[in-house]
Amino acid sequence: QNSMVLSAAIFITLIGLIVYLHFVKIDQESLLVIGSLGIQVTSSYASGKESTTFIEMSQVKDVVINEAIHMQKVIYYLCILLQDPGNPQGVSEVVPLFQSSKPRLDCLIEVYKSCQEILEQRRTAPQSS
Repeated sequence: QNSMVLSAAIFITLIGLIVYLHFVKIDQESLLVIGSLGIQVTSSYASGKESTTFIEMSQVKDVVINEAIHMQKVIYYLCILLQDPGNPQGVSEVVPLFQSSKPRLDCLIEVYKSCQEILEQRRTAPQSS
């Protein structure tokens, strides 16, 4: 009887670990910004599974560094602001980036500057019809 309970507990623990590694534990996050196309955000899980999200550049209003207060700490994170289709001055959604890796502020500033350079090139480039 006890060995059956122990075997079931071990089995459930192993299943839980596999689910955690496959769906929860993010090993690596990357950001690819192409001015003429859009922004691709990729998360690689510990199991090897990858999740990719693509945001068209026409939807991107801006990229910003935001801050949040958690407990007694200030946390900085990079966000993509999506343009509101009904109101060109408005923001419809805020997409946070690098939620699992939580890079330091100096790293976020480097990524922010690179994104702003690409966005600025897109803004100043002549629009083709």
